[in-house]
Amino acid sequence: MHDDDVPLDIDALAATDRLERRVVRVCDAVGQFIEYWGFKAIHGRIWTLLALSRAPVTQVEVARTLGVSRSLVSGAMAELAGYGLVRAVDDHRNAPFVAVLDVWPTISDVLRSREWILLETARLALEAALEEQKAQPGSPWDQERLELLLGMTELAQTLLRLLISVRTPRGLAPLAGWLKRAVFLARRFGR
Repeated sequence: MHDDDVPLDIDALAATDRLERRVVRVCDAVGQFIEYWGFKAIHGRIWTLLALSRAPVTQVEVARTLGVSRSLVSGAMAELAGYGLVRAVDDHRNAPFVAVLDVWPTISDVLRSREWILLETARLALEAALEEQKAQPGSPWDQERLELLLGMTELAQTLLRLLISVRTPRGLAPLAGWLKRAVFLARRFGR
């Protein structure tokens, strides 16, 4: 009996196709989430595909699965590697890639370089406006509200500083346990 004589399991092929379509939907959803935060959707789509794959994936396979061009994947993969979010499994030109699951260092770097700067800019502007307000008590601007907004901004900075300082455990099992505890605490105290 040859390989050509082996009957195809149509049901298994259909189930595999359905699962792949569902995984691609997950990739698309993560891509939309990433895009909402000001990044390229393709980064989230590619990273998610690699993160969910049991084995390393080539750029050609990524392009085929996501239905995008090889050049788009190549550029996005280089950017993701630069962020430390994916890595090639070896030095060959067409080496497959894996996702780096420890994404927190990259997230905290982005929060530190982007959100922190936005909050600090707002805080400095509020402080300057408050100083001017104190020098001109009869102005049409409400000093209490300036102080309130400044307090809110400083609270946001404190929370962001706390978030940036979080260190996640290395490795999949410790990270999964840490995430379960973090979600439990967030739900418990988020009520």
